Amino acid sequence: MSLNVQNLDRTDKDRFKKLGVTTLLDLALVIPHSYENTMLTPSLILDHISTLHVKVLSTKQSPKLFQVRFYSDAWDVELEGIFFAAKAYHRALFKKDAELYILGKVQKKGMYLQIVQPKVIHTINAILPKYKTPLQNKTMMDLMKRYLNSEALMQEGLSLDEATKLMSIHFPTPYKASLNTTQVHLAVLKFVEILNYLKKLSSKKVSFDSSIKLVGDERPFIASLSFTLTHDQLKVIGEIKQDFLGKNATKRVVMGDVGCGKTMVILASVMMAYPQKAILMAPTTVLACQLFEEAKKFLPSHVKTMLITQDTKTKEAVFEADFIIGTHALLYQELPQCALVMVDEQHRFGTKQRALLSSLVSQKTWHPHYLQFSATPIPRTLSMIQSSLVDFSFIKTLPFPKDITTYVIGKEDFKALIGHLKAEIAKKHQCIIVYPLVEESEMVGYQSIEEGRGFWEKHFEDVYVTYGKDKNKEEVLSTFKEKGALLLATTVVEVGISLPRLSSIVIVGAERLGLASLHQLRGRVSRNGLKGYCYLYTHRKSNERLVEFSQTLDGFEIAELDLKYRHGGDVVEGQLQSGKRFIWFDMVEDEAILHKAKQRIQEAKSLPSG
Repeated sequence: MSLNVQNLDRTDKDRFKKLGVTTLLDLALVIPHSYENTMLTPSLILDHISTLHVKVLSTKQSPKLFQVRFYSDAWDVELEGIFFAAKAYHRALFKKDAELYILGKVQKKGMYLQIVQPKVIHTINAILPKYKTPLQNKTMMDLMKRYLNSEALMQEGLSLDEATKLMSIHFPTPYKASLNTTQVHLAVLKFVEILNYLKKLSSKKVSFDSSIKLVGDERPFIASLSFTLTHDQLKVIGEIKQDFLGKNATKRVVMGDVGCGKTMVILASVMMAYPQKAILMAPTTVLACQLFEEAKKFLPSHVKTMLITQDTKTKEAVFEADFIIGTHALLYQELPQCALVMVDEQHRFGTKQRALLSSLVSQKTWHPHYLQFSATPIPRTLSMIQSSLVDFSFIKTLPFPKDITTYVIGKEDFKALIGHLKAEIAKKHQCIIVYPLVEESEMVGYQSIEEGRGFWEKHFEDVYVTYGKDKNKEEVLSTFKEKGALLLATTVVEVGISLPRLSSIVIVGAERLGLASLHQLRGRVSRNGLKGYCYLYTHRKSNERLVEFSQTLDGFEIAELDLKYRHGGDVVEGQLQSGKRFIWFDMVEDEAILHKAKQRIQEAKSLPSG
């Protein structure tokens, strides 16, 4: 349960705010950075931090030093305490005949035993935790005593054993300090951290009652196809069908590798929605046109399909369509009420566009079913975490196996590369060179498109050039698809037009790109079973990340590699981006702990309330 801040007094409210604490587990995860041992030291040990009972025999004040003579009855010795820059409270504490407990390192100086800057101790025979927080240590200890106990932790979902181990970090028994550094305690901290995170995510999940059940029949459509859908495609279609018939409006992300056959799942979803209206938004005109052409080709003729882009003239006809496909232009015109809203590659839309899109799927009185499709696989661990917000489906098997060989190459391999490209073009195949920049830059260390195009245009025919800010890029890509041999581009080709004749891609400065982007680019080749080649051109051929990438074609394995090298981000406070790490939980290594935490939350949900 969350700490009920409303029920706290103003002082504690402010304290928790300073700590950034909103749940009991948040508080439990603020662990000590060290411990202070105040167990009485039974006998004298030199150069050892000791706690002892003393009586003040005398004091002496000089301009630089405050000296105190002590007698230890337990050790039967006299000691000297030395204070530099002594304060008034030191002189008040250490008065003749005063008896107190002190802590410090005992050293021998000539004939004398000495403790420099001894500390007065008010709690003895204990292991005191030391916290590094904006609050004073005593305040932190008081908070822990007031709010942390085994019963409260068990109410949060911890077992008795887990609660006991977590409590022992904050309240260690004598002679067992620094328990938080042991493997046993580390495992508990990992579990509590991810459990707390998932509980917060669950509280952010919003469900709406479905405005309408979708009961269309997709089976005649599937039977009409000239090819057989893969097991994964059929499985995902089944999951979506269950969603459509359920109580809540669907919120599902369908993830599949490049070329996995998402389009068929999209079209099957349209048929399951029919005769209700469906809409799909794509990030580029080229992709929208491609999806439109496939819809016209495969959907039954009675399903009226319409394409809307910035150039569409007859937008009024949109109200007559059963399936509307478009770009972000959809967001800026009046649309019919759709029972199914689908988005392809949502991460490629801007913040403003995503905000407008959300208004499409969460109106006050109408909550359509919502499907997102992505060809950028995310790691299993991340998907398991994010599934607390949305449902996930995966298409892992491809309609046909991809045959792509990946090479990490450098300057010395350039001549052989040119020979390969010419041989492929001679077979009527197409090739792409991906540059990091359009124009020259001293910061990058690689040629730009403008610097390199002269060479390619001199040695090759039918060379086309495009990039992100090219107003004609979609026209260039369409023309290249039909007539081109060699395309020079930036990462603008990462997502978009299908190029059935594309056999080779060269990525210049490959180490500058994330593995997900490299995988998207590589996925452009070998779309229809053609033998494919990917060349990662770099000044650092020994780059471990690129070498590992070159050894697998599995998008989900690559997502795991990407996570390994970049680490996961935050979902609770914002969008999940790379960079921000958990303190103890490891995204790469702790999947079993994550599974245990998710199971624990599910068990808690199934318990009768009250």
